[in-house]
Amino acid sequence: MKRLYLGWKNHAQNALSEREFIALFALMMSLTALSMDAVLPAFRDIANDFAISDTKQLQWMVSALIGGMVFGELLFGPLSDAIGRKKSILIGVGVYIAGSIVAMNADSLSTLLLGRFIQGFGVSGPKIASRALVRDLHKGASMARIMSYVMVIFILVPMLAPSFGQLILLVGNWRWIFGALILQALIASLWLIIRQPETLLSEARTPLRFGQLKRDALSILARKEVLCYAAMAGLTFGGLMLYLGLSQSIFQDLYHVGDAFPLYFALMACGAGAASFTNGRIVVRLGMQRLVNFALRLKCCVALCLLVVSLASDGIPPMWLFLSLGTVIFFSMGLLFGNVNAMAMEPLGKTAGLGASLVSSISSLIAVVMSVVVGAFYDFSVTVLALGFVMFASAALFLLHQANRIKAAKQET
Repeated sequence: MKRLYLGWKNHAQNALSEREFIALFALMMSLTALSMDAVLPAFRDIANDFAISDTKQLQWMVSALIGGMVFGELLFGPLSDAIGRKKSILIGVGVYIAGSIVAMNADSLSTLLLGRFIQGFGVSGPKIASRALVRDLHKGASMARIMSYVMVIFILVPMLAPSFGQLILLVGNWRWIFGALILQALIASLWLIIRQPETLLSEARTPLRFGQLKRDALSILARKEVLCYAAMAGLTFGGLMLYLGLSQSIFQDLYHVGDAFPLYFALMACGAGAASFTNGRIVVRLGMQRLVNFALRLKCCVALCLLVVSLASDGIPPMWLFLSLGTVIFFSMGLLFGNVNAMAMEPLGKTAGLGASLVSSISSLIAVVMSVVVGAFYDFSVTVLALGFVMFASAALFLLHQANRIKAAKQET
């Protein structure tokens, strides 16, 4: 059976060229980022439509999406281990489209947030099952390399997403954005159905049995280094969520860029795209541990500089300096996302689906809680954002050292 399974893996791996494979799963996995970012330029229009006076409530649109992911990620990992990767992705896309329809037809903020929550629950399918599918075909540095190239497109998409949302607002209203998201989901699903073979044969699947799931989950959670990596991913994601929730206000309320907001948003995100592309080329040679350690130290130092500059400028540093330091912070994030997730997934073997669920759910929960708590202190200055970056990077660096100590102790025994 092992030989048959390996043979199938080789067949699946050869069915698509590497470029097509990366493009397909970047498109599929970018549904998450596009769902978060495309609506940012519409915040003011949504506030006007629903007569929202406290604009801080608009941050909940990002939080509701990630909140839905916390629960969806717990389901779709075990489901992908039980019924296969492709079916799980397609079920998730179906739920995602349903949530998009709810959001598109919302007549109140609460209904819109419900639609965003359902979107987040559904998008967990392609997010989690796609990672497990990549894990079926690649391991270690090879997986980090593939994920880095996926992340290049994954990050380029949200760089352009606000511009995409802004363009839609020129010809329609904010509801049209959700129609465009439905279209992308349908295109990615059709591409997957036609071109990508299933990577998990029925003989290798794990039935959905509560007792077995509990044992496997406890086994994964017993790996303290995996928990450290999951928390690191959550802190990194939390920093990104904090920025997404505040970026529209920072650029338009503090720097008064108006409709040029998508341009400045894209400029800041260029650092992450460049880092992911660079990481794909050097991670095999330098190793994930070294790059993650470097990225966290860089992020912590630059975020501290941003905090000092912000405090010295009454919370509004010169925009060129904010953009410069922010780009470097995003560069460090680009090095972190693919590598930290690959480090967490590497030890999980045949429980990759459940492992991806637990890792992503834990990281999403941490990201939601931390970004909402820190974001609540936003006072129309850059200070809170800079402080959040410093706190999250420092905590992640501590967790990395803890994970290294745990792994070293295991090697000694």
